[in-house]
Amino acid sequence: MAKAKRKFVCQQCGSISPRWQGQCDDCGEWNSLYEEAGDTVFAAKHDLQTGGRALQMVALDSAIALPPRASTGIAEFDRALGGGLVSGSATLIGGDPGIGKSTLLLQAAARMAIRGLSVAYISGEEAADQVRLRAQRLGLGGAPVQLASATSVRDILTTLGESEPPALLVIDSIQTMHSDLIEGAPGTVSQVRASAQELIRFAKQRGTAVVLVGHVTKDGSIAGPRVLEHMVDTVLSFEGERSHQYRILRAIKNRFGGTDEIGVFSMAEEGLAEVTNPSALFLTHRDESVTGATVFPALEGTRPVLVEIQALTVRLASGATPRRAVVGWDSGRLAMILAVLEARCGLSFSTCEVYLNIAGGYRVSDPAADLAVAGALISALAEKPVPSDAVLFGEVALSGEVRPVSHAPMRLREAAKLGFERALVPASVADGAKGVSVSGYRTLAQFVDHMLGRG
Repeated sequence: MAKAKRKFVCQQCGSISPRWQGQCDDCGEWNSLYEEAGDTVFAAKHDLQTGGRALQMVALDSAIALPPRASTGIAEFDRALGGGLVSGSATLIGGDPGIGKSTLLLQAAARMAIRGLSVAYISGEEAADQVRLRAQRLGLGGAPVQLASATSVRDILTTLGESEPPALLVIDSIQTMHSDLIEGAPGTVSQVRASAQELIRFAKQRGTAVVLVGHVTKDGSIAGPRVLEHMVDTVLSFEGERSHQYRILRAIKNRFGGTDEIGVFSMAEEGLAEVTNPSALFLTHRDESVTGATVFPALEGTRPVLVEIQALTVRLASGATPRRAVVGWDSGRLAMILAVLEARCGLSFSTCEVYLNIAGGYRVSDPAADLAVAGALISALAEKPVPSDAVLFGEVALSGEVRPVSHAPMRLREAAKLGFERALVPASVADGAKGVSVSGYRTLAQFVDHMLGRG
């Protein structure tokens, strides 16, 4: 019999090494390589061109019905999913411990069960009584959800196969699942991959929507091999600071919808509550104008969200090295805006410490925030407040040009809805929403002159 090849798999990144070593060459993690059984020499040389069954090929332009979706009963959850859970799909949701993943899924499972759908909730981390107590605290103790505490994938699939498959199966969490076909402890690369594969196969064959809860690492990425993200249909990230009341459910991958939608929730005593107007969370209510503060209409998918951008400059003694600190925005883009302000507009920040913050813990990646950031920096440096009834958006080029951005009318309509009356925008934005007057600027220098009251 041919001798099986030995291989060692990193538990953090999934890379394969032919021998054991203390540190993974790819991700740099220490003591993360564990041995797995490899293919035999015969299997590696076996010809796969014959002996299989012929596949039925279909034309790309053949008619196909859209996959049916089941609403979770939570509009913000459905928005992030692209309209609801698709039958036979596999969804992976990750987030920091205690962020509210189990609470959200228990609320969704209970609401679907109350509507008459069959729902199974399998917890590998908590006993069934603990899940039942949480449901009672959330006011969902009467929901007909089938609970079980198990970690064996074989036991779970055997139990579910004895009756009609459920419409929704929640596995909390995939890192606790164990397959007896694979050697190794739960949570290892081989176990996570094998367990997820069996559960996904069950979902495809029986038409059950499976939701897997995944642990995350210190940097916020889903723990385990990245192959798990490739196996599922949808990957959701549940974000937010535990010290803040809001939570954001963001789609990272979605085979049945877009990845630019978000769902916003707030943590309350009765669980996670939907936030239909997220702008109210991220705007500071102030009665008087404050220097270094501007309002930017960000865009998350089809949803505009107004956020407050705060800047602070502190003058230093000559010769001291200034500090640049950014929270919620790209530090490299801040350096670019400071360089353009100095090179194209004659403003010097070289003797000032610069601090930039997105209020409420929100994270902005939209380049349309350039003009709002520049306005906050100019206001902080000159100690001249931006009008409290104005919103700012526009992309700034290295040449100093203020470039147009996408969905400007939508941003203006959201600003008008919340009572803003002015908009400082690129010159290409011709008309504003009803009740919003538009001031357009072709270059950042023109914007600086307006901010400082020059000519």
